[in-house]
Amino acid sequence: MEFGEERRLVALACRVLAHAGLAEDVLGHVSLRIGADRMLVRCRGPQESGLLFTTPEDVRPVPLDGPYDRLPDGYAVPAELPIHTETLRRRPEATVVVHAHPPALVAADLARLPLRPIFGAYNIPAMRLALEGIPVYERGVLIRTTDLAGDMLAAMGDRPVCALRGHGVTVTGATVAQAVVRTLNVEALARMTLQASRPGGAPRSLPDEDVAELPDLGAELNEESIWRYRLARLEASGLGLPGSGASTPGPSGTGRSGYGRLEETR
Repeated sequence: MEFGEERRLVALACRVLAHAGLAEDVLGHVSLRIGADRMLVRCRGPQESGLLFTTPEDVRPVPLDGPYDRLPDGYAVPAELPIHTETLRRRPEATVVVHAHPPALVAADLARLPLRPIFGAYNIPAMRLALEGIPVYERGVLIRTTDLAGDMLAAMGDRPVCALRGHGVTVTGATVAQAVVRTLNVEALARMTLQASRPGGAPRSLPDEDVAELPDLGAELNEESIWRYRLARLEASGLGLPGSGASTPGPSGTGRSGYGRLEETR
């Protein structure tokens, strides 16, 4: 299978997101840039059974510029493919795009609760996402056209995360692990915001002196170890893929469970 290891990696990302409750049923998708003009994207097959059961065969190579209407074996690209094509075209630093439907994030935004850096050491990467700003695309539509995707990207700016009102989230990353963990982190922030905003609650941003004191613990702890943990949880629940254990070598043979950047996975 062409791009077999990369397809397995995208399939695992879909399973991790669904297992965490961020992509229920058949909704949501993940893409990975391959080369200058193609990507791998989670497509829908004739026996679609949802993201939790994504297989490498469900992840298909497609050109960034189309056409998209003749995939083999009865597969079809997602209706919101422009989220992926336009993001990868316009954000050259992005290798991976996640589109998911995190329920706490959707609920917090519908309640007009701003995602502030309300906690610190509890989850430093999530705090930093909030500190730098999480923009909102204010239309609750299916992003099925390049124009709508362009509007979303205009709202997103140069940030790696954009909430989609009444819909979900778009997240970018340099690696699959980074994009998935960012998605998990923004949902953790939204969940805590909702809990702290219950009647009588008024969450406040972390004081500047506390923010300044918090270290950057690095990608090994913030992303790579969380990715391995999520793979281990999949395995423990019987939802792993062959060769997807937490200690399985990644595409570059580094033992990093598929964490490597694109140049390592070709």
